[in-house]
Formats: sequence, structure tokens, C-alpha cells
Amino acid sequence: MKKEMLAMILAGGQGSRLGVFTKRIAKPAVSFGGKYRIIDFVLSNCSNSGIDTVGVLTQYRPLILNSHIGMGSHWDLDRINGGVYVLQPFMNEKEGNWYNGTAHAIYQNMDFVDTYNPEYVLILSGDHIYKMDYSKMLKFHKEKGSKATIAVIEVPWDEA
Repeated sequence: MKKEMLAMILAGGQGSRLGVFTKRIAKPAVSFGGKYRIIDFVLSNCSNSGIDTVGVLTQYRPLILNSHIGMGSHWDLDRINGGVYVLQPFMNEKEGNWYNGTAHAIYQNMDFVDTYNPEYVLILSGDHIYKMDYSKMLKFHKEKGSKATIAVIEVPWDEA
């Protein structure tokens, strides 16, 4: 089934700078506000932007993250056509092992992307806390006729 846009969320990081918080769980699974987890922000952004097909690429200590995501019903991503899919490293006839970086994680899951044949692929980080309407970025991307678009915000150097 062809989709206009599909999201791939990179959620396999250890988050070693968070020390004790990520000793036993992946950074995107870290609790936020007592009720949420960091990955909830990007999943909510996807749902609120009209993106109904999401791949979540996990790796480091994925059990709690996988359980939290479940079937995606908390974000209205439990769809018959689309939905949320937890994608873990796997072996195939050519290679197999842990992801060797973010580009390799996307590359190893190109079969998932190809299944939906999207016109656009949104690659997101699962460990950032922000609110964004991705449909506005897609509109900007189309208007400019760009090959790639990167969303950034400017912050003072001492806060970076």
C-alpha cells in the first residue's frame, strides 16, 4: 500500500550521558513526568501530524520500550493499514549483527520502507523532547522542491 509519508524513529541509543537513568533501559524509554516516556513526544508528533505508519528502530535494552509502545493504541497508531512497528536488528543472508550507526539502521530496514513505497520518509530521533507538526515541514519541503529537509532550532551556545 502506497503511503505519502512514513516515519522511521531511531530509538536504539544507550544514552550513556544520562548515567544511572539508562543503565537498564534505552534512552527513549526513560520516564518523563512520571507518566510518559521520552519516545512519547515523537510518537505523538507523528500521530498529530497525520502520519499513520511508523517504524521504531530499537537496539539497546529494548524490552521496556517495546512493551511501552505495544500496538501503538496510546497514539492512535494501531491501524490495519499502517500502524507502529518495532524493528530490531536481525540477520539476513548478507549480514547480521547490531546496527553500525543510524544510517545502517535505516539501510537494514529498507524492506520495511519498501513495503509501503512512500513518497517521503521522515527520519526522527526517539530521544528528543519537543512538539512539532511534521505536515508543515513536508509542505515546506514540497514547496522548495528539496531533495532533503532538516528541521533545527537555534539555541544560545551556552545552552547547547
